[in-house]
Amino acid sequence: MLRGGRIPRLIFWVPVVAAALAAAWLWSDYRRFRESALPFPPGGMVYELPAGGSTASLARDLEARGILRNALYFRLLARQEEKARGLKAGEYLIPAGTTPLALLELLGSGRVIQHSLTLVEGWTFNQVLAALRANDEITHILDGLGATEIMARLGRPDNHPEGRFLPDTYHSPRGAEDLQVLRRAMQAMDRLLQVQWEHRAPDLPLATPYQALILASIVEKETGLGSERSEIAGVFVRRLRKGMKLQTDPTVIYGLGEAFDGNLRRADLKKATPYNSYVHKGLPPTPIAMPGRAAIRAVLHPADGDSLYFVAKGDGSHQFSATLAAHNRAVREYQLKK
Repeated sequence: MLRGGRIPRLIFWVPVVAAALAAAWLWSDYRRFRESALPFPPGGMVYELPAGGSTASLARDLEARGILRNALYFRLLARQEEKARGLKAGEYLIPAGTTPLALLELLGSGRVIQHSLTLVEGWTFNQVLAALRANDEITHILDGLGATEIMARLGRPDNHPEGRFLPDTYHSPRGAEDLQVLRRAMQAMDRLLQVQWEHRAPDLPLATPYQALILASIVEKETGLGSERSEIAGVFVRRLRKGMKLQTDPTVIYGLGEAFDGNLRRADLKKATPYNSYVHKGLPPTPIAMPGRAAIRAVLHPADGDSLYFVAKGDGSHQFSATLAAHNRAVREYQLKK
């Protein structure tokens, strides 16, 4: 039989011990939660954290998805690690095996998924706009605007847009504006053209970087063979030096615009558009497409030689000639099949 006083002391210690055991279990369970991988799929999961999202709303959402077993633990961890206010909105790829702490670090890093858009060498400005409009990851704020309005928004109200954007693959987070992508491509072209111009070959018949851009756009449209670009550039440079007309079909086609039906006729070569290099001497008023790095480099470092003419062989390459007589023979051989 227990003596008096021992029962009250026992009653006091039982809840204390129980509370201590419960606290120890909770701490152990919290540590397991903190260090255990969350059940993300084997291939990871794409998760979009909305702007203004809090740790509490994130925890509730992940709990509802079956990713978090205890939203309270997650909020406690965020507060303990001082990451509750550091989350950055965006689209993230969360890999399998991610722990709660690693998840908080990822969502606070800003390392969002980057979506790509490729602008292709030889595209026109209209094709660039079409590619932007077709991209669902981009926010479209330029829809319905004309070329003049777009260039004004880019801070170049007096610039023609053709050729002003560097062909390349551009990476942006979901929701980036089409204007931002265009500005990056424009600035990339500015930098490249300036560097290439500063290291150009001497005595070129080109007065400005813009003239080099115009000629590079013609070279870009004339051939897709890297081995021919500098040789074709050499032909055009020599013709410019001699005051000869460039007589290149892509300029005629560009000048025809929507009237071109895919078949270039002899009558088209006589139409006096500003871009018809069979009618006008010198360069057309603007580029006719976006030249790539190789075409710009070829124009500023053209190949030496004496050829003044070239004709397509039909296999993607060209036959180069130094005289009109030799050129006419090449035309008969490769174009007229005689």
